[in-house]
Amino acid sequence: MNTPSDLRDTRGRPLKDLRLSVIDQCNFRCPYCMPKERYGPDFPFMPSSERLSFEQLTRLARTFVSLGVEKIRITGGEPLLRKDLPRLIESLAAMRTLDGRPLDIALTTNGSLLAARAQSLKDAGLRRVTVSLDSLDEALGGRMNGVGFPVARILEGIAAAQRVGLAPVKVNTVIERGVNDSQILPLVRHFRHSGVQLRFIEYMDVGGASRWNPAQVLEADAMRAIVGEHYRLVPDSAAQGHDTAELWQHADGAGAIGFISSMSHPFCGSCVRARVAADGKVYLCLFARHGTDLRPWLGAGQEAALAEQITALWQARADRYSELRDSTASAPVTHRIVRMSLVGG
Repeated sequence: MNTPSDLRDTRGRPLKDLRLSVIDQCNFRCPYCMPKERYGPDFPFMPSSERLSFEQLTRLARTFVSLGVEKIRITGGEPLLRKDLPRLIESLAAMRTLDGRPLDIALTTNGSLLAARAQSLKDAGLRRVTVSLDSLDEALGGRMNGVGFPVARILEGIAAAQRVGLAPVKVNTVIERGVNDSQILPLVRHFRHSGVQLRFIEYMDVGGASRWNPAQVLEADAMRAIVGEHYRLVPDSAAQGHDTAELWQHADGAGAIGFISSMSHPFCGSCVRARVAADGKVYLCLFARHGTDLRPWLGAGQEAALAEQITALWQARADRYSELRDSTASAPVTHRIVRMSLVGG
């Protein structure tokens, strides 16, 4: 068994979490991530020839694990569009953390393909899924996913994930004031007693793709107040320190709700995540201007050199973008940042 890594960045943050994007394409056109007026039929997505192979992704992941990573989240784009994804998951599931535990392997999806894939993902070794769902209303949900995809089929995917044991299933809901804030209470009612952890996310200016307006940000405290008018919530004392969500429990035992306040209460100080895009570029912040290409060190026998590169990057890391921007969410991003579909949020 290896000894625990003491790798830390300039702010003392360890490297524990890897977001691994396997594809930048998506079959949805959510306006806050991939608005269809920008991501049209002619948008130059990454050709398959530029994506890392599963062998390269496995080598990359193994190196990150050797440096202390304990959780790997597979993202996109929509990761279930990547063919033969269970084969990659099998390779990741065979790895162990520095102290000998199985990796926590999760996947974020829009849920459109989940009903048909849940069993094969579980069989391959996937432990958990997070599903994006911004509305229970069919008309509003279809507008928010940009392609009119039925909400009912996403709910079928969530149910399938629960049936096969991809638990706990988490549901991420991005709330835009005046757009889908009417869905907060219906979502809470729907997922009470279901075993699903619902998480409300403040509307962020990510990737520079959307016409972000600070007036559309409904702060997490306000969301919690809306819920609190109808249901008594108590803080979850068992919540983990590096989780992006502030967790609350229904006082009657009906389940957990998370609030992700990346705009109003930034959590840069506890961020332990690195993000690798499908083309092998690593980003150390969701609001990064550029990434570092790791492909030159992804050949067979280059693991030591790859580890040196990652170590040097992490030790120099000083990112705290959200802490530096206006805490009231009134300032848009003023520099070009990586598009969200490359790094998966």
